[in-house]
Amino acid sequence: MSSSHKPTLKIDWCSYDAAKYAVQHWHYSRSLPCSKTARLGVWEDDKFIGTVVFAWGANRHLAGEYRLKMTECAELCRVALAKHSTPISRILSIAVKMLKREMPGIRLIVSYADLNRGHIGKIYQASNWLFVGETGHEAGIMLNGKLTHRRTINSKYGTSDIDWLRKQVDAYARRHEGKPKSKYLLPLDNEIIERLNQLSKPYPKCATSKENVAPGFHPGEGGGNPTVALHFPN
Repeated sequence: MSSSHKPTLKIDWCSYDAAKYAVQHWHYSRSLPCSKTARLGVWEDDKFIGTVVFAWGANRHLAGEYRLKMTECAELCRVALAKHSTPISRILSIAVKMLKREMPGIRLIVSYADLNRGHIGKIYQASNWLFVGETGHEAGIMLNGKLTHRRTINSKYGTSDIDWLRKQVDAYARRHEGKPKSKYLLPLDNEIIERLNQLSKPYPKCATSKENVAPGFHPGEGGGNPTVALHFPN
């Protein structure tokens, strides 16, 4: 294949199984959020190469902070891609347009760059999102040798009490205080843009860090029965 070949990009809503496959293979979290999700599959030359996942309800304060209803605000929570040729900024742009077309009430999308993974948010910067600062330090728990978010543990076990976890799950469970996350916003209408622009701060920079959405990608086989996709020729 010529090095100048530009693959045909296809993006469409995909099944839970397809998104789960992509996240397990090409995202460091290896998991989908427990809250309600909207899932888009990504293909290049008809080969399934990943997913973009939006979520609602994981953080009940997400919308209220910006005087919005929960139905007006979504979180971009996963971008899980195998090796690809299309810029991530283009994939995100199409995914956001499709989300807005499907759910016209959406007015704001929020996402976070995980400093614990060396990410500062270059994909959001390339897409002209607003950087509004850092969250508080991310508290997690080392459980069965894996750093796990407290929300995930609460969802699975009904508690994140460290003493209970040591007795019932992992005798070596321990709390972990991580780094904060960088927070980015994408306003979707003029009123929200005008209101939130005043919160915008200069983008963080890190000369020694290289952004990687899905560290250690594995060349992909097919996903879990992805749907037929829409075509977006280059």
